[in-house]
Amino acid sequence: MKKNILLAVFTLFYTAFFAQEFELGKVTVAELQEKQHTADPSAPAAILYKKGTTYFDFDTSGNWIIVTDVSVRTKIYTKEGYSYATVEVPYYEQGNGKEEVTFTDAVTFNIDGGSIEKAKLKNEGEFKEDYNKNWHIKKITLPAVKEGSVIEYRYQIKSPYIRHIPTWYFQGELPINNIEYNINIPQYFTYNRILSPYLDIKEKQETKKQTKVYTDNNPRGGYGKRSAVLKNESGRVTFYEIRKTYTAANVPVLKDERYVDNVKNYLSFVKHELASTNFPNQEEKKYASDWPSVVKSIYNDEDFGRELNKKEYFEEDLKAILKGKNATRNELITTIYNYVRDRMSFNDKYSYECKNGVEQAYKSKTGNVAEINLMLISMLRYAGLNANPVLLSTRQNGHVSFINSTEFNYVVAGLESQSGIIFLDATTKNGIPGILPVRALNVSGRIVRENLSSDEVDLMPVINSVENTLVMAKMNADGSMTGQVRAQYFDYNAYVFREKYLNINHEEYIAEKENKLGNIEITDYKITNDKDYDKPVVEGFTFKKVAAADVIGDKMYISPMLFYSTTVNPFKQEKRSFPVDFVYPHQDRFTINLTIPEGYEVESVPEPVQLGMGGNVGTFQFSLAPNGRQLQMVISRAMNTARVNPEFYTGLKAFYDDMVKKQNEKIVLKKV
Repeated sequence: MKKNILLAVFTLFYTAFFAQEFELGKVTVAELQEKQHTADPSAPAAILYKKGTTYFDFDTSGNWIIVTDVSVRTKIYTKEGYSYATVEVPYYEQGNGKEEVTFTDAVTFNIDGGSIEKAKLKNEGEFKEDYNKNWHIKKITLPAVKEGSVIEYRYQIKSPYIRHIPTWYFQGELPINNIEYNINIPQYFTYNRILSPYLDIKEKQETKKQTKVYTDNNPRGGYGKRSAVLKNESGRVTFYEIRKTYTAANVPVLKDERYVDNVKNYLSFVKHELASTNFPNQEEKKYASDWPSVVKSIYNDEDFGRELNKKEYFEEDLKAILKGKNATRNELITTIYNYVRDRMSFNDKYSYECKNGVEQAYKSKTGNVAEINLMLISMLRYAGLNANPVLLSTRQNGHVSFINSTEFNYVVAGLESQSGIIFLDATTKNGIPGILPVRALNVSGRIVRENLSSDEVDLMPVINSVENTLVMAKMNADGSMTGQVRAQYFDYNAYVFREKYLNINHEEYIAEKENKLGNIEITDYKITNDKDYDKPVVEGFTFKKVAAADVIGDKMYISPMLFYSTTVNPFKQEKRSFPVDFVYPHQDRFTINLTIPEGYEVESVPEPVQLGMGGNVGTFQFSLAPNGRQLQMVISRAMNTARVNPEFYTGLKAFYDDMVKKQNEKIVLKKV
């Protein structure tokens, strides 16, 4: 105990000392001799120190730019950590605007016979990759890396895009001993800020006078146009800065868990978004400060509002499709939706803005998300339906943090009525009205209307998607089992099934299912309604399982749910700081009829049970009725909400513990 206390005191002292003394090039023998990370011995590498500073400056033309300097020292422990000696920094360019990335001070340190050796980065270790038209990657690979190496590097990003200060992350794939971020914002700029709550971040603030020297003598005072408001004949500008410093120590790795929408949403970070500028002798200029201004900006965008208002390109075709139909509202929605879904091919490009325009997309029968779904909205409106675009950020893109348009990367259709909103997305061939692709189920979106009003809308499904499974099985005296299965998949269960089954090799799918169900052997596999989208998918098959029961002496032990049991609780952590994401509410219903072998009788069966979680979040029901050689089990397990907040995690974990325990009980047979 005393040893542990001394170690903790030493760690705290070392952390504080190291934070104050960090300087590139000052690697110690102790750092090089360290064999494993103190707090995370399994880590392949660790960040010993990382420091970033963001500040404002002028470029050579007198325009405001944002400069971010980052210095990093990383320890490599194992061969698996070698990949962290390759460093990538993305940067953006569009038109005349271009970010610049520069690497310096890139060195690998090794120890040889007690002396420290250095290997500096050479030109061939630095290169550039093009991710797409606008995004590029500057990359370095440090030389002479081996187990025990310490690597250091510094990079600088210069960006003309002052509306978006780069997000600073305090957490990542590696443990971090010390991390510091400084940001200095001139008095002329006001930024909205979000500091994530998932880590203990120390914060301090001060105001200091700053002087900048520029070469133009006529720098831009405002964002986006030249102004002489900061002009000074001496070529110097003096102003006050708000300086904030954020620090954290002993930061653990954020490990991915089961049922997480996007683990990057829960990394500890600080984000900034430009809210307004206020320069001398100018009126205050507001940017994304409220939703009405954001919605107005989006609708005025020629790649959005103008495209949404076009109808001539589809008018004659749609008239022909709807001609002579006295359809109900639902039939009208389905007819138009199916037409767009079946006509168009999605090119896998995400954006709420059109790339080539709806007319060209309609003609070529291929488009991005915006082109397909804005086309759908236009057709629904043409038919007299109250359809509007719903902006959202996909799961992979992360949650929307600010009042702005830039964090949205997707758009779907929303049909409003007194009974609620029906969401539609025609980019997926397996969709139906009311079912969005899983990629779009990212908590909330924003519906924007023609009158420029908008509202936040909940994207998460609320109705349980059901899976009904009927099993007719026969147990044999040698512990093997044969039988038939018929399963029905409804709503999102049907959509997810189609997305997988219709995009995978038939034999590969069956092999995967055999493995998932405990290495059973499947024959006579059949599927119906796979492309009849308004009906549940039905699959059926015959099965055989060799070791379906444990035969010990004159007794046989059988799992009542056969190969459908949940045997391990997926929730292992004692506490959880972010939501549990089930994607959509679901209910699994099982009716299992089991014939026991001749010469055996039932000795004992699990007792019936009904389990529930507070607030009806989860339910589990189990009943078993013996009747001679026939056993019938009826089981229902349900999660009645798409997301469970962290404050309910303890109850959820306990609920799963009880549910798993019940499913692991056995039917006991004995010879007669």
